[in-house]
Formats: sequence, C-alpha cells, structure tokens
Amino acid sequence: MKKLAVILFLFALVSCQGQEKTKTTTTKTETAAPATKGTLNKNTTDADWKKVLTEEQYQVLRQKATERPFTGEYYKHFEKGVYVCAACGNPLFTSDAKFDSSCGWPSFDQAIKGSVVYKEDSSLGMKRVEVMCANCGGHLGHVFDDGPEETTGQRFCTNSVSIKFVPAPKK
Repeated sequence: MKKLAVILFLFALVSCQGQEKTKTTTTKTETAAPATKGTLNKNTTDADWKKVLTEEQYQVLRQKATERPFTGEYYKHFEKGVYVCAACGNPLFTSDAKFDSSCGWPSFDQAIKGSVVYKEDSSLGMKRVEVMCANCGGHLGHVFDDGPEETTGQRFCTNSVSIKFVPAPKK
C-alpha cells in the first residue's frame, strides 16, 4: 500500500512539471509605455516581465517552471469569482469550472472560450499539452484528459502563481 501511495505521489508531482527552458525573443515598440501588471503582452520584453512579476511568477509564466504541488494559494480555494492571468489580467477560468482533483494544483474542467492557447509539449519525455494565456502567452500549466467525465473530461492543471482570483460581486 505504501508503494502505491509513493507511486501516486510521484505521478502527481511529475504530471504537471513543465521545466522546458525556451528563450523567447520579443520586440518592443518605441512608443510603448513602461510595462505594469495588467499590460504585459506577447510583445513585452523579458526585462519588463522581470520588473513586473515576482521571481516565482517569472519562472512559471516565462520559463515554464512548475510550482511545488500542494503549496499554491488557489489549490483548495473555492470561492465564487473568476481567475485571471496574473501577468495581464486576461479572464481564464470561472469558479464554476474549478474542481478538487487532488493532484496538488488548482484544477478546472474548462477555460473561458478564447482565453487560452495550446501547444504540444514533449519535455521530460512525456507527451502533454501546454496551456498558455491567449493574451500574453504566459505559461499556465497543462491540460489532461482525466477530468470529470460528467462535464468535459478535461483537467486544466494550473499553477497558482500564474493566476489571480477576482471575487464575484457581493449581492
């Protein structure tokens, strides 16, 4: 039984790992204002990303790192509202799509239509699908086909540092 628990933990640990290091070359127009959180986009320079994001956010959103499982702010967070990209503010997931997958990261069964883009990821010897913000290109996590069958069957395994929660207005 202990072996099974260790194997499951290791699988969960590796299932969302995305340590692929790619260098992204971007350009910035001369008329662009200094970047602030909420204004980052696909054309923002890496230097500006570093000025605006925390080190951990930069590692995840730009370098495709993965936060440690069971440590993220939103792993066990289930308030009503919307989860937006931590870099640019693009709405990504509604709280109605969030579910407890017990994988160690916030999980959603669907993204807001048009809010994310997908890219095949074969890093670490695995075939996965990377999920990125459609507005700024920030790495959010990966999507898997082991989500709730009663909804979409998908599990968007998302790093807490790549998202921010915006609570629903009080009635």
